[in-house]
Amino acid sequence: MKNKKKAIIAVVVCTVVLASAVTGGYFMMENKELQKYKSIPLSLPEGFRYTAHTGCSGTEDNSLESIEIGIKNGAGIVEFDLNFDKDGNPVLAHDEPKGNEITLEEAFKKLSEYPEIKANVDVKTTTNLKAVQELAEKHGVLDQIFYTGIKEEFVEAAKTQSPKISYYLNTGDILSPKKHTREYILTLTEKVKASGAVGINFKYTGASEMLVDIFHEEGLLVSIWTVNSEKDLYRILSYAPDNITTKKPEVLQKILAE
Repeated sequence: MKNKKKAIIAVVVCTVVLASAVTGGYFMMENKELQKYKSIPLSLPEGFRYTAHTGCSGTEDNSLESIEIGIKNGAGIVEFDLNFDKDGNPVLAHDEPKGNEITLEEAFKKLSEYPEIKANVDVKTTTNLKAVQELAEKHGVLDQIFYTGIKEEFVEAAKTQSPKISYYLNTGDILSPKKHTREYILTLTEKVKASGAVGINFKYTGASEMLVDIFHEEGLLVSIWTVNSEKDLYRILSYAPDNITTKKPEVLQKILAE
């Protein structure tokens, strides 16, 4: 029995030691990669801004507090989700509205207090985009807003219902091999141009320096979402996109200040 207990203890100790070694090795690799990106001098494009994702810095999603805290943490752009209630009124909601949401009009009133700040309006459905343009004109924020979330099937609605509002074209996930392939990236630039969008908006895992460079060569903007870890923020910054969306604007503010 004693020998059996000793054997069990030995197995447990070996497992803990092995797990610690693996974890330690992982963090060493992570730190090495972080230091690599930290060492790259930043050369950001003119007009670079970062977006405070809705719910940033621990605030509630699609709240006025989220807008204010994003601005406080240095973001030049704040983001919120656009949806429509059962009567077609625009509200801030990621999913189907429940009836207690902040209205888009309230958000635009808040935005009008900060004329230097832009708003990234993430379109979840196109029920009544005409009302978005009307409210933006009413509150004098038309030149402060743009759309993301515009998939190919949303393009026609964006063009016809709110033609004065510019938009990025959202794409599906860009797979690792493709983001380093010039031919594939050029097919994306052609798709964006054909849609009438000002640029592309996509998940950070699909980003590459080549992709950003080619889009800039083609006169298009690059917006990348949602980048939260310090390592990923340094990596994406090294690619020099036009916009980075993050839930941690305070971290990105600190990185840029350094």
